[in-house]
Amino acid sequence: MNLKILFAFSFFIISQTIVAQSLGGISLQDAVTGKTQTIADLTDQKGLVLIYFDLNCPFTKMYEGRIKALRTKFSNQGFRFALIHSDSKASAEELKNYIDSSGMNMPFFLQSGTEANQGLGVVKIPEAFLISKQEDIPTVIYHGAIDNNPQAENAVSERFLERAINQFLGGNLPSPAQVRATGCNLRSF
Repeated sequence: MNLKILFAFSFFIISQTIVAQSLGGISLQDAVTGKTQTIADLTDQKGLVLIYFDLNCPFTKMYEGRIKALRTKFSNQGFRFALIHSDSKASAEELKNYIDSSGMNMPFFLQSGTEANQGLGVVKIPEAFLISKQEDIPTVIYHGAIDNNPQAENAVSERFLERAINQFLGGNLPSPAQVRATGCNLRSF
C-alpha cells in the first residue's frame, strides 16, 4: 500500500517538473516592441503576473482599471506585469494601438498557436497567473480570478490576485493557489 502512494507521489512530482520546464520555454512576441521572449526570460524578477486578455471580451474592459492599479502597486516591488492576447490571429498593430491608447503600459504578447493556452491551462478571459521561479524553474504559484466581482469594482470583497502577491511577498506560497476565474470562455474566441 505504501509503495503505491510513493509511486503516485513520485509520478506527480515528475509530471509537475516536466510541465514547469516546458512552461519556461513558451515563446511570446511582444506586440509593441516585436521582441520575442520566453516565460523563463520574463521571470527574471520576483514574479511575473501574466493576464490573459482579449479586446473583444467585455470582461477585460471591466478589469482595465484594476489591472493598472495592481501594476502600479506591485511593479516597484519586483513584479513584472504583462498581458497575453488569447487569440493567436490578433493583429500586432491593433494590440499596440490599444496599449498606446489605454494607458495599460505593459507588454502585450501575441502567441503563435495555442502553446501558452495549453501550457498554462487557461479557460477564461481575463485569467491571471502569478509565476515565479522555484528552484530556477518558472512555476505557476497562483492561477485564476483577479477578484470576486468583475462587473462592479466597488462591490469587490475578495481581491484574490492581490492577496496571492502579498502572501508571496510575505514569504508564503499563495493560498488558495487557484480560484476559478469569471469571464469569457477561451473557446468562444
